[in-house]
Amino acid sequence: MPSYTHRPPPRANCGTFLAVGLPLDFAPTAAGETGPELADRAIAAGAFVTIAHPDWYGLTLADAEALAAAHAIEVYNHTSEVHAARGGGQVLLDGVLGTGRRIWALATDDAHFNIEGDVDRDAFGGWIMVRAEANHPANLLQAMKAGLFYSSQGPAIEDMHREGNELVVRCSPASEIILLGRGSRAVLAAGDGLREARLPLAPFVGDWCRLVVSDASRRRAWSNPLWP
Repeated sequence: MPSYTHRPPPRANCGTFLAVGLPLDFAPTAAGETGPELADRAIAAGAFVTIAHPDWYGLTLADAEALAAAHAIEVYNHTSEVHAARGGGQVLLDGVLGTGRRIWALATDDAHFNIEGDVDRDAFGGWIMVRAEANHPANLLQAMKAGLFYSSQGPAIEDMHREGNELVVRCSPASEIILLGRGSRAVLAAGDGLREARLPLAPFVGDWCRLVVSDASRRRAWSNPLWP
């Protein structure tokens, strides 16, 4: 799927956004076109737009609001972690969710292959797993827009579904399985090589929550937000 990355001029604080699934004839940035205008045009052309590496840019809620139609926020960007120790995005993601906006969470490696002597250092560190009808660009794009994916640095979320007032989770061996929400709300299952957990949804009813799975090496997988 064709993609496009927009970067702001120096000192601008609107950050970078990624547009995946653009048509091949998508017109370049026009003279005087702002980042939000370009993002809106990309979305109108059918792209999936993500607010990229929030921690690296120190993005604020106001910056996210400027890209009001974006589908996702990067919860993790591997090259930002490697180059600047600012690979996260959970604070901005949770802040946006706290405003009532529904938005997905996405991880990527964003590899630049530019570290001399270790060109793969910022590669293979973050990705999404998509549940699509077929491994075809149109199907992948449709599933991404519907939130039918999770993000990972390595752990697998094999299944998650609701049973009564609990979220049932099955995953690759994990040390912590956490369901978290607004503020300090969180429920935890911890152990050695956990493959399953049943987490109560009661603390999150009427609001949002999302799942984080951590393995013994502190690699994580992130679900998209849920609204129980």
